[in-house]
Amino acid sequence: MPHRSRLSGFIIDCNTGDLDDDADFWAQALGCSVADRDAGDATADYQMLGDTPGELHIEVQKVGHPSRVHLDIETDDVDAEAARLERLGAKKVAFVKRWWVMEAPTGQRFCVVKSKYPDRGVAWNAWD
Repeated sequence: MPHRSRLSGFIIDCNTGDLDDDADFWAQALGCSVADRDAGDATADYQMLGDTPGELHIEVQKVGHPSRVHLDIETDDVDAEAARLERLGAKKVAFVKRWWVMEAPTGQRFCVVKSKYPDRGVAWNAWD
């Protein structure tokens, strides 16, 4: 099925007791601002950074696993993009709410998410 995808941005996973302090640190470290302290929902704690380089989507996320950074690939068709990445050697790890957590053949975890701002950002890659 034809679809589009591109790098969306980075999620900074923090195993933390104080997401406000962590978001403030990363905003200052990256020369950004905290654009939305309530970017998550009832089951997820996120804070979205603003004024990011190249309009990259960068969020600081409170997690229960060890702290790390992962990237998100955004798409107009989450299932088609996950299938394309499987053909390249990635594995599906879990479907969470609306996105796939995947693992690259090299071991890194990443997410395939629905595009939030399809008319902003860098050019899309088109896939058959």
